[in-house]
Amino acid sequence: MAHDFTSGKLARLGLFDEETCRQAREVAARVQADGVETVRVLFADQHGILRGKTVMADGIDSLFQRGINVPATLLLKDTSHRAAFAVWEEDSGLSGPMQGAGDVLLVPRPETYRVLPWSGHSAWIFCDPVYQDGSPIAFASGAVLQRAVDRLAAQGMSVTFGLEVEFHIFELADRADRHAEATHPGAPVQTRNLTQGYQYLTETRYGEVERVLDLLRRNAQKLGLSVRSVEIEMGPSQVEFTFAPDGAMAQADAMVMLRTMAKEVCAREGLHASFMAKPRLHNSMANGWHVHQSLHDLATGRNLFVPEDPGMLSPHASGWMAGLLKYASETSLLVAPTVNSYKRYLPYQLAPNRISWGVDNRGAMLRALMAPGEADSRVENRAPDSSANPYYALTAQIIAGAAGLAESLEAPRPTTSPYCEDAARMPRSLGQALSGFKQSKLCRDALGKEVTAYLLQLKKFEWERYLDTVSEWEQAEYFNLF
Repeated sequence: MAHDFTSGKLARLGLFDEETCRQAREVAARVQADGVETVRVLFADQHGILRGKTVMADGIDSLFQRGINVPATLLLKDTSHRAAFAVWEEDSGLSGPMQGAGDVLLVPRPETYRVLPWSGHSAWIFCDPVYQDGSPIAFASGAVLQRAVDRLAAQGMSVTFGLEVEFHIFELADRADRHAEATHPGAPVQTRNLTQGYQYLTETRYGEVERVLDLLRRNAQKLGLSVRSVEIEMGPSQVEFTFAPDGAMAQADAMVMLRTMAKEVCAREGLHASFMAKPRLHNSMANGWHVHQSLHDLATGRNLFVPEDPGMLSPHASGWMAGLLKYASETSLLVAPTVNSYKRYLPYQLAPNRISWGVDNRGAMLRALMAPGEADSRVENRAPDSSANPYYALTAQIIAGAAGLAESLEAPRPTTSPYCEDAARMPRSLGQALSGFKQSKLCRDALGKEVTAYLLQLKKFEWERYLDTVSEWEQAEYFNLF
């Protein structure tokens, strides 16, 4: 059966070119061959959470012809799923469908089509949200990352990322599904540890949970994710997946796929996967997302971070790292986006609490792993956590690193005592991160005023809800005393 998408709405709007139409024809044929019954048409929202609709397999042609509509308010929700913008008010600062809770258009990306191995009859396809006339939504996270990648390419460079992702796998003890717990957000589920105690990288702990780790690893590989290692991490029930290096958009997609796959597969097994930065559980370790990165010359493919002499930094590595350090506070909102993220920045916890770099030092914000002749020379940023929207987080790496090059910055002396030296502190709260982001000329120039205003409103809404909440600490501290 022939599938012609060249005359469809998406092609007419210039959203599907000849190559995309060819890929769409291949996917339409594969849907039939794979025996798929339903296709989950999804986009990664402002938090990196997948949202969308499920269509029947025989609707795939319509999807590639016309896309699919979803409510614009999906782009306006905070982490509690509340609308963070006054969509019904004239002075909300919103326009078009954002103003009146109208529709935006999801444009499928054929290359992201995946049959879901844990389902067997369903598939994913990721989309880009745009306005109905085909014009881009400036603050859509995938579009933000693509613009940063394109600007770097215009300078003759590309960036490669490698990912280390920490998360927890718990036994699900209580689903918190009683009516009284159906709050906004829902009450947290109750869990038990899957592995007991701190036994970092121990064989016996891996053997205890090998069945679960194999299940996640096999599903990740069947999704096409380039899993490099699966590890028992520091804390109880904490694991880490690492991935081979790849381009920015591929790695952002991979991160979203991993998080979603892990949560869905674990739920089927009576387990709960959590990528929360710092769970409020006894003896629980924080989850970091360590982003390895290297810069390459587009013309030659040469890794520009490889130094010529031992103990030295290449000019590109020095400038890129200096940019990451200089703009760490200003871009923190993009790599540590939640109230909870800032509870992770504690000394001696394998997370940074100061803005510094070190040579193979896991306590510093930046860990330099570079040597002459080593083609995989790279820098590891340990500031991001596993709850970050990967599209925004990788954008932060690109704009800060590129700014360091453009400004001819040089990295300072490396630290050997990352928790003791008199270096600038990481932001201590989401409020401080919001302040740094708001004052950042780099973010306004590199992201655009519309994007920065959007993110400020979105995260300010979350921060103010937190400030308005009476905490357990306050109750314990003052209720008896006064």
